[in-house]
Amino acid sequence: MSVSVTVLGAGDAFASKGWFQAGYVIKADGLQVLMEAGPTLLASMKRLGLTPADLDVVLVSHLHGDHFGGLPFLILEYLYESPRRRKLTLAGPPHLEERTWALFRGMYPESDASEIMCHLEFAVLEPERSHSVNGALQVQTIRTPHTVKDISLGFRVELGGKAVAFSGDTGWTDGLISLSAGSDLFLCECTYFDQPELDFHISYEHFMTQHHRFSTGRLILTHMGREVIERLSDIKLEVASDGMVIES
Repeated sequence: MSVSVTVLGAGDAFASKGWFQAGYVIKADGLQVLMEAGPTLLASMKRLGLTPADLDVVLVSHLHGDHFGGLPFLILEYLYESPRRRKLTLAGPPHLEERTWALFRGMYPESDASEIMCHLEFAVLEPERSHSVNGALQVQTIRTPHTVKDISLGFRVELGGKAVAFSGDTGWTDGLISLSAGSDLFLCECTYFDQPELDFHISYEHFMTQHHRFSTGRLILTHMGREVIERLSDIKLEVASDGMVIES
């Protein structure tokens, strides 16, 4: 069975060069999975003709605003524009639920979300484990070196007989090798071009020293920062772009 991944946003936290922030919609086996929910989520989905009400699962790698800050807008959409008729599972690191509701109430304090709460189910994804999400989605997790006080995750999502690996935001870790081994697709962050002193994001030059170790079917760089976008002609690997549709 084929699996498609639509890139809602391949940019970094700064929306460098106007690229949208993190978001990917995976479609397979009758499921639609949103992986990451950056603030530009609704704009990107609607431009691409994707319907928020069709989502079955939301996966969030970590609690930085460019990765979960779109959730209040998604909740607002369900309250007023396209009410949900079935459960939506939102899965991510500890504190995702409380942070989401705190953010929503801070942004829309006069909106009563009680009508939608019964349709939203939050699930905690612990690192270094395999999880069954929504009864049909298998998600393997690793902890990545990105945040200090909170947990950041990398994912391996299995559905439709295919495996999609995703680094989340991370500095270099050998865990990415095993996470993506034998996968059909690996989406790996590449925020900087050459910043070897940083240990919380991956630089392209460093990544190329490790590239030979990967055994994924297709590797695509994403979460692009300004200096990487400005040097795209120097990148020797496939690069994600907003609106890109990847078929596996």
